[in-house]
Amino acid sequence: MSLEQFTREDGQIARRYDYEDESVLVVDFGSVDDGAAVDLVDGTVIVVVDDDQYEFDLPEGAADAHTFIRNGVLTVELEDNQ
Repeated sequence: MSLEQFTREDGQIARRYDYEDESVLVVDFGSVDDGAAVDLVDGTVIVVVDDDQYEFDLPEGAADAHTFIRNGVLTVELEDNQ
């Protein structure tokens, strides 16, 4: 599932910011407890919030990715593949 499909189906607010040497994906899950977790497996971002699990694929050609979630906001930093 792409980020666009994920946010459209599940109602999260998402933005993509493109910079000179990286792109940043940001998804707001709203108020969540401290137990929220994120993992990256084979190009798929997996987020667990409360008892729900969400998954979406990184964009094609995404190089090195760094993920973290803080205060219900997921951030995925993607380095350019150049």
